[in-house]
Order: sequence, then structure tokens, then C-alpha cells
Amino acid sequence: MIRSLIRSMRPMQWSKNVFVLAPLIFAQKLGSMTHVTIAAWAFLSFCLLASGVYLLNDCLDMEEDRKHPIKKLRPIAAGEIPVAVALGFALVLSLSSLVVAHSLGTPFLLSLLSYLAINLGYSLGLKHIVILDVMMITAGFVIRAVSGAIALNVVLSHWLVLCTTMVALFLAFTKRRQELLHLGNDAHKHRRSLSQYNVGFLDQMISVSTSTTLMAYALYCTSPEVVHRFGTDGLKWTIPFVIFGVFRYLYLIHVRQVQGDPTATLLDDIPSLFNVAAWGGTVLWILYACT
Repeated sequence: MIRSLIRSMRPMQWSKNVFVLAPLIFAQKLGSMTHVTIAAWAFLSFCLLASGVYLLNDCLDMEEDRKHPIKKLRPIAAGEIPVAVALGFALVLSLSSLVVAHSLGTPFLLSLLSYLAINLGYSLGLKHIVILDVMMITAGFVIRAVSGAIALNVVLSHWLVLCTTMVALFLAFTKRRQELLHLGNDAHKHRRSLSQYNVGFLDQMISVSTSTTLMAYALYCTSPEVVHRFGTDGLKWTIPFVIFGVFRYLYLIHVRQVQGDPTATLLDDIPSLFNVAAWGGTVLWILYACT
């Protein structure tokens, strides 16, 4: 049961919480052990809360998951974990997260509570409303980035908020497309909002979010405000990595027709992992060695 609980916590999905660490990097605070420690605790609080929400969501979606070709293998849907145990563990994780958040200050605690409220709203019914379901997912990513800045008491660039919004929309729409494409006529049985989507519409939304993601990041890297702040225009050299990453992901879902959520798709693709590492290394070199 312990192994099943760990699987249900979905530690692989904790990679999404790196958005909490973005303000630490772009505020150039990596050299401060105090700021690094605060960011690490903030990251932990989001991981604990996210796992608690996953457990709750799996309990609520248990019957629908049992009809899904992949989700039926989740421990709760498969009957490996009693619902009462899963809910109890979800409560423990959520309360632990709030305790950690409280130690980082009331503003951060409030931001974490807003993240919890959005996820509860999503799990309890908002995920069934077309378009709004994608916007709720996007809001979760934005709150992560904003919360990281609040914890560190640094100003979060409006450009980073915009970039986070656009890339989250891109990933959310591609996820819906993959679900609709691979579940076929039974898609609405697993997620009601899918009955209101079609591949043509989602392809249009993906096209729009692809363009805006690349444009937002390019404008961020080359804006006079950012160049003045960092004292260099070197971030422009990271644009090719972002272009490759977006196009590579589109290749994976359109040509390779890879199934699964975006996190699993990216973590299983070696070129994508190398690209992310190269992007991260280049950003660190520019922000910390060239300024």
C-alpha cells in the first residue's frame, strides 16, 4: 500500500513545480543561501499540496478512471488503496503543506490557499466546462510562479507571468487534443468537457498558443526593460532552445503520436531533456557569469 500511495502522489508531476523556482533564478538570488532555502521550502509545500490534490482527485474520479484504458491502472481506481485511506493521506499532505507555507509568511500561505481553491474548484466540477478547464490549469502554473516571488519577496516580471501563461495554455490544449484523439468516441465518458471539443478547434488553439508563447518569450528576452535590468541582451541566445522545445513537442504529438500527459512525454524524450538542460545552463551562464 505504501508503494501504491507513493504512485498516487505522482512524484514525477512535481517537476511542474519548478515554476516556483523561476523567480529565484531570474531575480539572480541563486548565490544567496537564505533565498535558496526559502525557495526549496516553497517548492516542497507545492509538492505536498499537489500530491494531496492528486489523491483527492483520484478518489472523485475513481469510477470514470476505471473506464479509461490507462487511468484504470491508478492505485485507487484499481482498488489497491481504500478511499478512506487515500482521503486521510491527502488531508495529512495538505495540512503539512499549509504548515510549511505558514512558516514562509502569510502572503505565501494565501497564495498557496488560492492554488488549493483553484484545484478544488477544478476537481469538483469546473473541469467539465469547456475552455474554463484549460484556463484553470493555466492559472495553477501562474500561481506557482507568483508564489515563488512572494516567498522570496522579489518582484516578478510581468513578462515571466505572460510567458508562463502562454506556455501553460499551449501544454493544456495539447493535452486535451491527445486525450480526444486517443480516446476516440469514448472520450466524453472519461472527461465530459471533451464532448465539447474537436481536433480541428484544438489545433487552432494550439496554433495560437504556439505563436503567442514564442512571441512572448522573444519579446521578454529582447525588451529594453529586461536588457537594462540584467545589463545584457544575452538572453536572446536562449530563444532557439525555446523554439526547438516547442517544435519538438509538436513533432512528438503530431508525427510520433505520443500518448500521455505533457510531463511524461517530455521526461521520456531524450532530445527534449537535453534541450531543457542546454536552455537552463545557458540562462544561468548569462544571468550569473555575464552580468
